[in-house]
Amino acid sequence: MARTKIQFICQNCGTAHSRWAGKCDGCGEWNTLIEENPTAGVGGGPGRINPVGREVALVSLDGEIEEAPRFKSGVDELDRATGGGFVRGSAILLGGDPGIGKSTLLMQASAALAKNGHVVIYISGEEAIAQVRLRAKRLGAGSAPVLLAAETNVEDILATLKANEKPSLVIVDSIQTMWTGTVESAPGTVAQVRSSSQALIRYAKQTGATVVLVGHVTKDGQIAGPRVVEHMVDAVLYFEGDGAHDFRILRTVKNRFGPTDEIGVFEMTGDGLQEVANPSELFLGERNKASPGAAVFAGIEGTRPVLVEIQALVAQSTLGTPRRAVVGWDNARLSMVLAVLEAHCGVRLGSHDVYLNVAGGYRIREPAADLAVAAALVSSLAGLALPENSVYFGEISLSGTVRPVAHGDARLKEAEKLGFGQATLAKGVRRTTRESAMTLNEVNQLRELVARLVEPNVKQ
Repeated sequence: MARTKIQFICQNCGTAHSRWAGKCDGCGEWNTLIEENPTAGVGGGPGRINPVGREVALVSLDGEIEEAPRFKSGVDELDRATGGGFVRGSAILLGGDPGIGKSTLLMQASAALAKNGHVVIYISGEEAIAQVRLRAKRLGAGSAPVLLAAETNVEDILATLKANEKPSLVIVDSIQTMWTGTVESAPGTVAQVRSSSQALIRYAKQTGATVVLVGHVTKDGQIAGPRVVEHMVDAVLYFEGDGAHDFRILRTVKNRFGPTDEIGVFEMTGDGLQEVANPSELFLGERNKASPGAAVFAGIEGTRPVLVEIQALVAQSTLGTPRRAVVGWDNARLSMVLAVLEAHCGVRLGSHDVYLNVAGGYRIREPAADLAVAAALVSSLAGLALPENSVYFGEISLSGTVRPVAHGDARLKEAEKLGFGQATLAKGVRRTTRESAMTLNEVNQLRELVARLVEPNVKQ
C-alpha cells in the first residue's frame, strides 16, 4: 500500500515543505508551517477511488463556439472591468485595501441586480446583519430585495444556498473569514482559504450561479492567502485607490471570458461610488497649463484611452548622490530614460535631484509614457513650459530611438475630443483614419524632441 504523503504548508505564503522547519524558506516567517495531507478535505484529490480511469470523449478543434452567457450587473464600470457583465457559473476574486470600497461596490451591484429581478445572496463573514443593512440604507439600497446572511461555516452556507431558490449572484465577504470542518486549521490560514474557495467554486460550476469572493490584501498589495486561489477562479479584480484622492480604479488582472487589461473608474462620494464615464477629464481637471515640467500623456487601459498629466521636477542637488523619487511610475524605467537623455541627447542630469509624479494618484503601467516623461524632464530642467494643447506618447529604446506604440488612433481621438490640437509621437504609428484636425509632430530620435523643445527658446 502506498504511503500517505504529508506536506508542511506555510500559513503565511503557502510554500510547501517536505519536512517541518522552524522558519519558512519562502517568506522567512517563523513557526508558520502546519502539517497537511494533500489528499484529504474539500481541497484534496480523489485519492485511489478509481485507479483504472475512464474513457474521455475526444472532439475536433473545429466546432461550434457558444458565447459565454452573461447578465449585466447594473453598474456600467463594473461590467466594463468584467468584460461585459457577470458570466453564469463563474467565480470572481475581488481584492483591495481595507476601506477602499469593495463592500460598497458589491452592495450597489447587488441592489441593482435584485431590483431587476435577479436572486442575490450576500454572505457576510465580517459584519453583522445590522451593519450590512446600515450600509445599504446609507447607499439608498435599503429597499432592494437582497437576501442577507452572517455566517462563516462553508458547509452551512452551501446547505442554505441549496435549500433556497437558485441565486444569480452569491457574494462572500470575505473568503479569509470562511472555514470548513474538513480542515483542521484556523480560519484565514492557507488550508482553510484554499478548501473554502474550492467548495464555493464547485457550487458555482454545478449550479450556474456567479460567486464573488472578496479577498484581503497584504502589505505588498497582493491578495492574501495562497496564489493557487487566483488560479482557481475565473477572474481576478483589484480595487485600487489612494486615501488622498476620491477616485477608485477597478483593474482586471485575470479574466477567462474577457480582456485582462480593462479598468473601471469610480469616484467615492457620501452617497457611495459614482461611475466616471470620462476619466481623462477627472485626471486633467486641475492641470496648470503654464507650469514647466508638466506633460500630458495619452495612455491606454484595455480598450479605454486615458489622458493623464505627468509632472517632473529637476533641481540642483546638494547631496553626493542625487535623489530619484517616483510616484505612479516604474523607478527603473525613469533611470533608463535619464540615462538615454544623458548619453544620446547631452542632457546632464547626473548632479540633479529628479522627482516624478503622475497627477491624481494614477499609476501608469505601459512603456508608452517614456516620451511624455522625457518631455517633462527636459521642460523642468530648462524652465520652459510645454505647449498646453499637446499630448505625448511613445516608447524610448536604449539607443535613443522613439518606437511607435499600439492604439494610436484611440489615443489621438481621446486627445482631440478633449481639445488638444497637437501630438508628439513616434514615426510609423498606424492610423486607420486620416481625417483629423490635430497636428502630428513625428520624431524618430529622442534628440529631435529635445531640439524642438530647447532650440526655439535658445535662438530667442
